[in-house]
Amino acid sequence: MSRIRQAKTTFTAGEVSRDLLGRGDLNAYENGALTLRNIFIHPTGGVSRRAGTYYIDNAAGAGRLIPFEFNTQQTYLLVVSDHSMAIYLDGTKITDIVTPWPEEQIAQLAWTQSADTLLLAHPLYPPKQLLRLGDGSWALQDWAFFEDNNRLFQPYYKFAGSSVTLTPSALSGAITITASENIFVLAHEGARLRLGDKEVLITDFESPTVVSAQTQEDLIDTAATIDWQEQAFSAVRGYPVTLAFHQDRLVIGGSRDLPNRIWFSKSGDLFNFDLGEGLDDESIEFSILSDQVNAIRAVFSGRHLQVFTSGAEWMVTGSPLTPSTVELLRQTRIGSVIDRYIPPIDVDGATLFIARNQQEIREFLYTDVEQAYSSTDLALLSRHVIKEPLDQDYDKKRRLLFIARSDGRFATLTVYRAEQVAAWTVHETLGNVKSISVVGDTVYLLVERNGNYLIEVFDDESFMDSALSGSSIEGALSWSGLDHLEGQYVDVLADDIRLDPQLVTGGNITLASPAHKVMIGLSFTHIIEPLPPNIISESGGGRAIRLVEALFRMEETQALRLDVGRGLQDVPLKQMGDESVLGTPPPIVSADIRMRALGWARDLTKPLWRIEQSDPRPFTLLSVISEIKVND
Repeated sequence: MSRIRQAKTTFTAGEVSRDLLGRGDLNAYENGALTLRNIFIHPTGGVSRRAGTYYIDNAAGAGRLIPFEFNTQQTYLLVVSDHSMAIYLDGTKITDIVTPWPEEQIAQLAWTQSADTLLLAHPLYPPKQLLRLGDGSWALQDWAFFEDNNRLFQPYYKFAGSSVTLTPSALSGAITITASENIFVLAHEGARLRLGDKEVLITDFESPTVVSAQTQEDLIDTAATIDWQEQAFSAVRGYPVTLAFHQDRLVIGGSRDLPNRIWFSKSGDLFNFDLGEGLDDESIEFSILSDQVNAIRAVFSGRHLQVFTSGAEWMVTGSPLTPSTVELLRQTRIGSVIDRYIPPIDVDGATLFIARNQQEIREFLYTDVEQAYSSTDLALLSRHVIKEPLDQDYDKKRRLLFIARSDGRFATLTVYRAEQVAAWTVHETLGNVKSISVVGDTVYLLVERNGNYLIEVFDDESFMDSALSGSSIEGALSWSGLDHLEGQYVDVLADDIRLDPQLVTGGNITLASPAHKVMIGLSFTHIIEPLPPNIISESGGGRAIRLVEALFRMEETQALRLDVGRGLQDVPLKQMGDESVLGTPPPIVSADIRMRALGWARDLTKPLWRIEQSDPRPFTLLSVISEIKVND
């Protein structure tokens, strides 16, 4: 019979897949855990109960959250729902504006920001610009491409076959244009054509081969010509898919009917796409052509312009970027998610993106040695954590990548690339998380609860969800304002004492005795389970094992409930160095808790201890030292 002493000092590999139960030789086995639910992982190795969320407001419905940082003092949250956008400043709604996007199309909405300019794009709707006007009001306007002498400098393209000709009836004024094949539809009304580099505006649809038009510039002649184009973005051909700002240019990545094409505006002139004579500051345009489909899903401005397509990742080089220096190079062949827009995120110089299979989070990173990018799977050892992501954003303050999943849960990745820390955890709440956005240092969630869509914010002072706090100098029995939790049982901390769950009725709860301050919200449970002890490497294996004793090092903890083989039990406060008085809140303490255990375990794939508790008070675990007996 062997006796083993094991020290669990870090959780920096996060929750790993059960596929690793046979890989005790990996560092991830030593540094990981079998289950980490509703836990934040510290880069130093310890874990804490995650922060709760504080209720902000009800949203109009399903949709997504978008950050808009106007300047360092004014950071706005945009809540996009069915045909509407609510704008919040510091958690307070300041206005609602009408939008063109229905609820079912919001998933494809893309955006980018530069200074005080926020641009939004959708392949089925004209691109928009969000403006904050001088009087403090807001407006959502169509893009206004640069215009000079009735000439509109927007992208143009010939969608018809190369042999199709157009014949104008006159050189100027109101004319008709006749095509050699059926190319026109009713939606062409209002669109522009270029004939021999001269512009006309289509005013009426006559037939698939004939339209009426108004010349914007005098035409060169009335002969049939193959030298013509129509505007690239229109109700007929669709609109931009994604966009970014790079090297003082607006970059448009793909459109509905030109999914693999990229347009760069003139340098310093964001809405001018004049190709001109190919001078250094003029517009750039090209297609991504290769041996596979490359529908552009995102463009991202990093060390280079990074282009994420449905089948591969590319970089666009050029320093500076000019028509003569631009170069497109394929880097990796992973592909990005195609059924919705999930923006790539910069973390410590690497770009994190969702793979097309929706089971991988890839780190797109440039290496000076190879002079190329690589795509590393950050979820390789925690594949079960990534399930059809809906949204992602990165919290620089907590150094956490947040990912909303289609099953309503959300995951976080504690990432310190230089220190090789990449630790995944899964989080659950009484509802379904639909979207996540980080605005400044604040993390917002859009959560569906009981058919209502709520806007909530992570709050380090709360350890319950959708919470509200209140205070009364005289003390109060009845607490109101809980309409968003109507019909649900809520956790209550009254003067820091946890009460039995209360049912919200009419937006109110009533306590048995008055309280001066309360925190009220939905309970959630955090769980910590280690991987089974790696006895194969340390003792050569065994038929049965027994946990003799475990030493839990706690830091600033107010509640602990654990199982060391005899079921979940609350740890008496006296074991934490306190002889508390009944009816007073337990202190927040830092101490070592020594727990004895009995009983042999023959299933060597199960953990020897488990922490599981819903108490909405602080909890931090730094390390666990276990003494184990092995029956050889």
